[in-house]
Order: sequence, then structure tokens, then C-alpha cells
Amino acid sequence: MKIVEIKAFPVTVPVPPEHRVRLGIGVMVKRDIVFVKVTTKSGLVGWGESHHGRAHLAIATLVNTTLKQLVLGMDAADVNGVWARIYKFQLGSHGMGAACAMAMSGIDMALWDIRGKAVGWPLYKLLGGSSRKIPAYAGGIALGIQPPESLVEEAKGFVAAGFRALKLRLGGDTVTADIARVEAVRAGLGPDIDILTDVNTGYSLADARRAMPAFAACNVGWLEEPFPGHDYRLYREAKSFAPVPLAAGENHFTRFEFSRLIEEGAVSILQPDLSKCGGITEALKIAAMASAYKLPIHPHTSQGVSMTATVQFLSAIENGGYFEADCSLNNPLRDELIDPPIRVANDGTILPSEKPGVGVDVNEDMILHYAGVEGPSFI
Repeated sequence: MKIVEIKAFPVTVPVPPEHRVRLGIGVMVKRDIVFVKVTTKSGLVGWGESHHGRAHLAIATLVNTTLKQLVLGMDAADVNGVWARIYKFQLGSHGMGAACAMAMSGIDMALWDIRGKAVGWPLYKLLGGSSRKIPAYAGGIALGIQPPESLVEEAKGFVAAGFRALKLRLGGDTVTADIARVEAVRAGLGPDIDILTDVNTGYSLADARRAMPAFAACNVGWLEEPFPGHDYRLYREAKSFAPVPLAAGENHFTRFEFSRLIEEGAVSILQPDLSKCGGITEALKIAAMASAYKLPIHPHTSQGVSMTATVQFLSAIENGGYFEADCSLNNPLRDELIDPPIRVANDGTILPSEKPGVGVDVNEDMILHYAGVEGPSFI
């Protein structure tokens, strides 16, 4: 299965004004992503996804001009060999760090798609897992910063649809307003729904000291990324403020950064993103390392191919947790790009696709239609 072609496609889908959601990092005005197509000499095609890194044109260029040259001619089945070659010649030495990790994630995901197609198995079976219901929480670009009354109504809609867990976006307002929103949702939903929170790195240490006792009183399931990923000292200090589990990982890259995150002992919820951390090959190593510490994996997910790959991944690891379901009102990358589209059942769970490989067919015409454009995705 010699690799003969690699092509990255930067994609941009505008978000209509009526569907824009405010998060702690701003208002999303467009969806950016990079899709990676790998072709073998025998004609097998695999699809992967690289996170945009808020610079999707640059990530695609890195794949198309540099990583491609390192990988062409290698065996598509040799995922560890491909990973090691990119690490040696790019990521591990002068190699753009996080950007390289994101770029190589798409290549690696596409190679796993090819491996599954070659043997006719869905990814979860290839990884040694089984088809089982994965619990999902309502998240993605939804439940954004808004008045408590409308937030409660949106949350109730997701519970009515079957979700037993949801994630609130915080950090783009005052701590007092964040607390009020969490308290309103807890009062509106009762004690049996798992409320998760995400600050998108927007808190100071003083903010966390004020917020965490109130979140503990509301039985919040986790406080996600109150600080940037590299601020390990802040995570260590915040752990003592209240018994609210701290979560991080979507902005940590490769097992080498996750090893420190684990060893620091402050974060008890790990959230690697298959389109950012180095791909499926690396995510498996992160999950295995975390399992030795009895730490759960609740992956962060992205736009299309990586979402279905994440369900497959969660079906194969022993310490898998929630699937993050994107509950945006408008997301063509979720609904039109892949077949079958991502769908959560009315009991709040999702099953892995039974199609070979990652488990979806990709609408290449749509990728070409939404060619990447410059500009920030959040304003």
C-alpha cells in the first residue's frame, strides 16, 4: 500500500449571523478546517482531518509542501513509521511544534482510514474494540454566553432530545455572570443532568478562586481549560480551591506534553483531540498512558471526519468517556460533508459507524466548494 499522493484541502464555511454563538474566545463567524486525502498505489483513498489552529491555510500548506515530501513512498500501513519519520525530521527539530502536530494528525487519520478499508473493518474493530453505545454530551458551538433565561431554555431543549450531559461556555463575561448562568441551569434542569463547563482559557487565578466553590455547590462535572495549557502552576494552585475536577488537553500536543500534564497531578480529565494531538496513533498512546493513572479520556472533537473517528476511538479504549456532540444549529461539515452524518440517538448515546475505516464517505465536491479563505474564525 505505497503512498503515492497526499493533498490537504483548507475549507471555510461561513456561519450565518442568526446562527452565530458567543464563546469565551469571541463570536464564531466562520468554520475553518483542513481535510487531508491520502491515496495509495492500489487506489485506496483515506480521509483525515487536521484542526485549523486558527491558521488553516498555513496548516494545509505545511502538509502540502513539507510533510508530504517526508511521507510519499512509505507504506500506508506503517502508521508508527510515518509518525516517527515526521517526528524526527520536522516535529522534533525546528519543526513548527503545534502546527506540525495538527498537520500530521490529518495524515495519520487518513492512514488509519486506509488500513480499515484494506481489511474491510471499521476502525473500532481494527483497534481491538467493540460496537457499544458511547454517552454524548451536548457541546460544540452551542450553549454559548447569553442571559440565564435563554440559556436554560436551550439546555432544556437538549435534555428533551435525550442528552443527559451538556457543556456551558464561560469566560467571556464576569465571574459573577458565569456563576449566575451555572446556577440557573442547575436549578432549571435538576440534579440528574451532568453540567460541564468550558472557560476557553479565559480565567485568572483570582477568577477561578471565586468561581470554583460556586461550581462545586452546583455539582459541576468539570471545569475545562480555565487557563492556557502551558500554565501548569495555575492548574496546580487552582486544584485546591474546590472539589471541581479540572479538565485540559485539547491544547496539548503529543504524548510528551500529556506526560507532563499527567505528572503535574492537577488535571483529572484528559481531552486530547485526534485532529490536534498527533492523530489516532498518538491518541492511542496518550490513552494508554492515562489508563495507568486511572484517568479518563473525554476527547475534544472538531468538525467532520474527526468526529466520527472519535466515536470509533472511544469504542476501542478502556478509559473512554463522553463524546462531544456538536449541537450547532448550522454546521454543513457535520451534516453534509460526511455520509453517514453524525447523529446522537434519543437516549443521548452514539454508536460507531460500521463502514470500513474511519466509517464515512466524504463529499469531495463540498470540500472544493468551500475553499479556504483568509481571516479569523472568531471575532
